[in-house]
Amino acid sequence: MNVATIKKYDIANGVGVRVSLFVSGCRHACPGCFNQVAWNFGYGTLYTQATEQELLDALRPSYIRGLTLLGGEPFEPENQATLVALLARVRRELPEKDIWCYSGFTYEELTGDTARCVTPLTRKMLGMIDVLVDGRFDADRADISLVFRGSANQRILDAQASLATGRPVPYALPERSAKSPKND
Repeated sequence: MNVATIKKYDIANGVGVRVSLFVSGCRHACPGCFNQVAWNFGYGTLYTQATEQELLDALRPSYIRGLTLLGGEPFEPENQATLVALLARVRRELPEKDIWCYSGFTYEELTGDTARCVTPLTRKMLGMIDVLVDGRFDADRADISLVFRGSANQRILDAQASLATGRPVPYALPERSAKSPKND
């Protein structure tokens, strides 16, 4: 698997300050994609044990809320084995961190048996993710006012509740506190 980029202080791709891993490789080719360069499986640098250690070290500070996987496409079959190993290590060493994943595949595709992304590792990977932002980017439904997603068709799902119920369950985003001026 190749890494398109790593962002160690990301506040745009999930709640809180996060470490974001952008993987390379995506066959969705969504028109208007913000990261077309990462469609190429060969783009970026090879993921190594040193890369994994860099990610774990970046996740360790208490102010880091968690890890976000993006792409490219994390659920491309070529990326799943490496990501399952990474997620297992995060769960083992840093169980207090949450894990978000952005995927062009829908929850229904990921949990079905006919999508090209489904491998023996797909359910295992999904089982280690807390929040799944699913669905392909749709330029016709793009909306910059949406929180943590690019187009209105995409959903922010509680991955574990969805797996437990067998249907998509929306993730309850924490309310943002509105700062009000002090009245003196």
